[in-house]
Amino acid sequence: MPDPSTSFVERHIGLRQPDVDAMLEQLGFDSLDAVMSAAVPGGIRSEAVLDLPPALTEDATARELRSLAALNRPVEAMIGLGYHATTTPPVIRRNVLEDPSWYTAYTPYQPEISQGRLEALLNFQTVIGDLTGLPTANASLLDEGTAAAEAMTLVRRANRQGAGPFVVDADALPQTIEVVRTRAEAMGIEVVVADLTDGLPDGELSGVLVQYPGASGRILDPRPLIDAAHERAALAVVAADLLALTLIEAPGTFGADVVVGSSQRFGVPLFYGGPHAGYMAVAAGLERHLPGRLVGVSVDAEGRPAYRLALQTREQHIRRDKATSNICTAQVLLAVVASMYAVYHGPEGLRAIAKRINQQAAGLAAALRDGGVEVVHEHLFDTVLARVPGQAETVVANARSLGLHLRLVDADHVGISVGETAGDAVSAAVLKSFGVGEVAWTTSGSLPSDLARTTPYLTHEVFSAHHSETQMLRYLRRLSARDYALDRGMIPLGSCTMKLNATTEMEPVSLPGFADLHPFAPAEDAGGYRRLVDDLEGWLAEVTGYDRVSIQPNAGSQGELAGLLAIRGYHRANGQEQRDVCLIPSSAHGTNAASAVMAGMKVVVVKAAEDGSVDLDDLRAKCEAHADTLAAIMVTYPSTHGAYEDTITDLCRVVHDHGGQVYVDGANLNALLGFARPGDFGGDVSHLNLHKTFCIPHGGGGPGVGPVAVRAHLAPYLPSHAMHPEAEKRVGIGPISAAPYGSAGILPISWAYIRLMGGEGLTRATAIAVLSANYIAHRLEPHYPVLYRGHGGLVAHECILDLRGLTKESGVSVDDVAKRLVDYGFHAPTMSFPVAGTLMVEPTESEDLAEIDRFCDAMISIREEIARVQAGEWTPEESPLRHAPHTGRALVGDWDRAYSRELAVFPAGIDPDKYWPPVARIDQAYGDRNLVCACPPPEAFA
Repeated sequence: MPDPSTSFVERHIGLRQPDVDAMLEQLGFDSLDAVMSAAVPGGIRSEAVLDLPPALTEDATARELRSLAALNRPVEAMIGLGYHATTTPPVIRRNVLEDPSWYTAYTPYQPEISQGRLEALLNFQTVIGDLTGLPTANASLLDEGTAAAEAMTLVRRANRQGAGPFVVDADALPQTIEVVRTRAEAMGIEVVVADLTDGLPDGELSGVLVQYPGASGRILDPRPLIDAAHERAALAVVAADLLALTLIEAPGTFGADVVVGSSQRFGVPLFYGGPHAGYMAVAAGLERHLPGRLVGVSVDAEGRPAYRLALQTREQHIRRDKATSNICTAQVLLAVVASMYAVYHGPEGLRAIAKRINQQAAGLAAALRDGGVEVVHEHLFDTVLARVPGQAETVVANARSLGLHLRLVDADHVGISVGETAGDAVSAAVLKSFGVGEVAWTTSGSLPSDLARTTPYLTHEVFSAHHSETQMLRYLRRLSARDYALDRGMIPLGSCTMKLNATTEMEPVSLPGFADLHPFAPAEDAGGYRRLVDDLEGWLAEVTGYDRVSIQPNAGSQGELAGLLAIRGYHRANGQEQRDVCLIPSSAHGTNAASAVMAGMKVVVVKAAEDGSVDLDDLRAKCEAHADTLAAIMVTYPSTHGAYEDTITDLCRVVHDHGGQVYVDGANLNALLGFARPGDFGGDVSHLNLHKTFCIPHGGGGPGVGPVAVRAHLAPYLPSHAMHPEAEKRVGIGPISAAPYGSAGILPISWAYIRLMGGEGLTRATAIAVLSANYIAHRLEPHYPVLYRGHGGLVAHECILDLRGLTKESGVSVDDVAKRLVDYGFHAPTMSFPVAGTLMVEPTESEDLAEIDRFCDAMISIREEIARVQAGEWTPEESPLRHAPHTGRALVGDWDRAYSRELAVFPAGIDPDKYWPPVARIDQAYGDRNLVCACPPPEAFA
């Protein structure tokens, strides 16, 4: 048995037993179980111990994961379809993908302490904008398939003139077509899949999506299609291969309105399908229709350029059911990798990689022709489509025996997609699999000359300044040093659990067996992933009390959509198509309402009672009013207000009595694990945020995984995928993401976490998180009122501090407190959600008592500063709160402020490890009025 003092559970949980005892004494409890018995309503408390495998040591877990990775067979991936073999430069792999200063950062809602990742994302947007030829790109989407689906809905919003169906190229990636169909069916949009060889189909259309190059490898000239679409008042969307765009002309120069795709082949491992950063770029005039996040340039209080999120920042929480999209996250970590790949290689390096790939593909095509094999397309970039009547399965099997995965298109056709890693030996093996022997090797051009790229790209100096490893290493270090992540200190965000992402959990992600496998590899070559997914889906079902789980959704928002589509499918199967009303409490996450609209439902808001709980009288009234059309209620438990509500079982019963289903948002599952299971207390479906409760790191705003868990009656309506390795999951409601298992490459993180913690460890982690939140509420309540409490007068795993009264009395805003916390060395809690003018604090189980006390001390000190404003010593405008955060510039030059320099920059005492924000407070409104979303010229920073 391992020494309990060095077990992983003790390493993960920040509090030692003497700390726990001291905190319990302050709260008036004699044990952790007493706290949980008081906090969790008895009606939902689960008495059974979680039925999970016993906890393993870190060494044993690492060995087990290596054995699972070894069961996968990642041979040379030449299947293509938007997923390509690529090389992650080691300097980027080690110093971004595997570096906690990048992967433990949070979404940059506090821009002053996020300048490094914001610059990296602005680089990403510049790469996308330059290569696509369009002026504005967002900071990434979840994958190419969902980006295309978002483009379809953008067309629907933006095109006030064009009517009719959305036309999709039959040569689009097959998974893209299916994701678009899933989304369109739910939203009542007609989709027509058509061969565009001879132009657009007759009749009205709202938009068209063209794949460039096509899935078959064919390069279809998009210009006639774009012109024809515009003539018919439709918008043109192009799904483009970024690397191909270094050699073939940018769609924006042809008049494309929207360009979408994936940045995976810019150094992001295959990861068995994800996580990968999708992208979207739009023409002028469409910026405000962009889904997801957009990084812009503004100015700070000292007059210098500074980066921040523009326009769409958390728009779901503002616009709710009127939101552009339900997307609440992005793929920031992977977008950073892709952007740094472009920075490291520069325009000439990228062009050289693309030329090498193209020449190898052209050489293969020529060699196959010389060997008597028919090659279907004359013009191609990286993909050769070979016609071998009746022999395709044999060729693919031959290739597999030689260490290659080729694409079985049908009985007569084989696809060969050349990636960055393929060399001469790979080409020889490809020819051998076709039975072609030694041939004269030629590399004649295979790109259409009239589509050759002439417009420049990546001309900003950042893409020419960091090509040596020394330069690149220092650039990455410089950017990461500008940011605040978990490697610096506590990120006490309510609603977005920020806990330890242990190294043992993170290391397996880079194992070749997990990192280098193509998502459409034969099932027999993915045995390790199959076991890992089966384990994880089973464990998640156990801890939630549901019967089935799908890990396909690659974000919480996608899990929400999948759960609502399951409910919709269930009602339809029962002949209840009219059930389309979704009840949503006024306090709910904004994504809930946006997801309901995307699932084809109508949102009806349920009021909150004075204590923040759902108003059951209003709920009953709404259920009665919509008894024949009620589809579901979406409710977060513990509530979005951070409290265990006593009425959750009553709520579930009322909704069920009126024919509805109960969707329990799993955002706050970190307060339930081991103590209550949503599937037991009335839930029919939940999505889980693996990037919250189950340790997948936030990555600066992604990746995430949002599995959907359901009771048995909803299981037939879970996401399916036409290319799923499990035959029984190929037919159904359709895919919710582009890959069968979504972001499979990061599932080893959550697998490791559960394996390391075991049932007892997960249960203790929940209790410690709740203890820590109540300790903070207890210490800070004399200074800031705690807005809501639940059962037993306790909060759950987070608490809301109410600053509204203080703001009214002093003029000091919640923004002032958040920015002043930076001077004390902290990331701010969640601001103004779910209640404007408040701070929502969540400590998690990972923080130690010294760090929790340091945070409480900082908040108390800030309260004393507010008191000095109230006493008239400072006006709000003269106070250190309004001038915060203070940069290093505060140490030099004249000083005419009403407080000392020392109080400005060292409010908690001189600290040799002080975090210095690189910019002062940023003018948000200026950035929206003067939208700049690509790299500014260097002289702007002079």
